[in-house]
Amino acid sequence: MNAYPIFIGKDSLEKLREWLKGHTYSKIMVLMDSHTENHCYNKFSLFLPWHHTFTISPGESHKNLRTCEEIWDALTRHQFDRKSLVINLGGGVLGDMGGFAAATYKRGLDFIQVPTTLLSQVDASVGGKLGIDFQGFKNHIGLFQEPQAVVIWPDFLKTLPFLELRSGFAEVIKHHLIADASGWQALQAQKDLLTMDWETLIRHSVQIKSQIVESDFKESGARKALNFGHTIGHAIETQRLGTEGHLLHGEAIAIGMVAEAFVSFQQGLITESALENIRDYLFLHFSLVTIRQDEMPRILQNLYQDKKNVGGEVRCTLIKGPGNFVVDYVLGEEEVKAGLAFYGRRK
Repeated sequence: MNAYPIFIGKDSLEKLREWLKGHTYSKIMVLMDSHTENHCYNKFSLFLPWHHTFTISPGESHKNLRTCEEIWDALTRHQFDRKSLVINLGGGVLGDMGGFAAATYKRGLDFIQVPTTLLSQVDASVGGKLGIDFQGFKNHIGLFQEPQAVVIWPDFLKTLPFLELRSGFAEVIKHHLIADASGWQALQAQKDLLTMDWETLIRHSVQIKSQIVESDFKESGARKALNFGHTIGHAIETQRLGTEGHLLHGEAIAIGMVAEAFVSFQQGLITESALENIRDYLFLHFSLVTIRQDEMPRILQNLYQDKKNVGGEVRCTLIKGPGNFVVDYVLGEEEVKAGLAFYGRRK
């Protein structure tokens, strides 16, 4: 299991309070964005001792070195030392960047992840991946560093817009497809996001991710399974950053999963029936996004900046099952085009 505790459930904030009583920190800072400051902080702060706060602008467009400089400046102004603690209260963007800023300030402060979105609760907060975007490429600068604790309070999900909830659900689907064939069959019967048992689904995803990360922390092998849908998905997400057609992370990953499932089918790893089930379930929850032909050159170019690549070859994860996976598949440009063409052919 993880070397750090993961508190999940209605009593998770109380468990954090008790955890903090057992640890001595010279100073504590809660890092948040304006959304979590408005919707989450008042409730969360009741469980903390005296602390500083710092608020940044929300969104992927602010996940960069300039915002890190603002965080480092705040820590410096408040004279944070290496016995201090940073608590990241927010979604995946804030957790990735806040953890990165903490892990690099004075060669490393302790930090705690308190994810407030479904995406960060089921995926981004667990596993110790930290980073920021650079020159338009997602998570291009970063490191691996585990938090001291992860605190998942499902009631934070009540503050989310529906599209943010849906975005996080893409990662729930991914975890089922790579690691739980029977769970995937059961999940397909659940069609209404507003009535799902989120705490159970969160625990399921965290268990899957924790087991994979424990076996391969630095992503040299099995951890690459967690990138299913992300090679093509990240290339599309990067293409749309800062445009009117901007996509949430889960929306882009849903496209990537359909396309990479098609490549899996072409390679004989899944049946046509399995492919259709994946496509139909994703289309049930995610609207069809039109990928224009004039976007394709940049999407293909983005593939070559993927962190899994080796020697100029684009590497991706395919599924075998569902419930199993193949890592380090060498993905060709024509396969990407074919996968996205299949995605565009809605029933």
